[in-house]
Amino acid sequence: MKTLAVMSQKGGSGKSTLALHLAVEAAARGQTVLLLDLDPQGNLVGWAQRRGDELPPDVDAIHVAKLKSELAAAKAEGINLVVLDTAPNADRPSVQAAEAADLILVPCRPAQFDLDAIRATLATVRLTRRPHRVVLNAAPIRSRVVEEAIAVIKREGGQISPVIVRQRVAFQHCLTDGRTAGEFEPNGAAAQEVADLHDDVMKCLHDDSTKDAM
Repeated sequence: MKTLAVMSQKGGSGKSTLALHLAVEAAARGQTVLLLDLDPQGNLVGWAQRRGDELPPDVDAIHVAKLKSELAAAKAEGINLVVLDTAPNADRPSVQAAEAADLILVPCRPAQFDLDAIRATLATVRLTRRPHRVVLNAAPIRSRVVEEAIAVIKREGGQISPVIVRQRVAFQHCLTDGRTAGEFEPNGAAAQEVADLHDDVMKCLHDDSTKDAM
């Protein structure tokens, strides 16, 4: 069983959206997936209620104090992948969730406030001594700010995913009835970006060499 924590100190980074998209994509590829909502805002629980119980993945809201037992139970049940959506801060519960992960995914918009916050997020990630990937999220289709953001993140020591998730309307429309961008627009650009990000995340989760990038 592999565990992915999606973590960002900056609210509005698209953390929950990426978490649910990666969980659904993994389930569509044949994995058994559990999506755990550790964010008090409960965005994933609301999305799951709109989605309905008949469609994967399973979604549960838990307190971090129960995380260890939840992960043990998931492993015993044969779950392949657990995705953790953490709270948008770097407090102890978020750190505990990140420490339980095999990989930490850090979404970051190419905007100044997000880049201001990335230093603190990466400092927290380094404390966990877990491999990480920074993914540029909600990036404009064409703009120099993407290259500028990549330069800033690299300066701060972030390991950047080669996949850039662009700002696309499919990500907004799909959530209203509990779908993903791939379900809303199967052949769209947003669906392809999620598929590519899934592939990169899976490669990192199953590649021991990513441990050298802590």
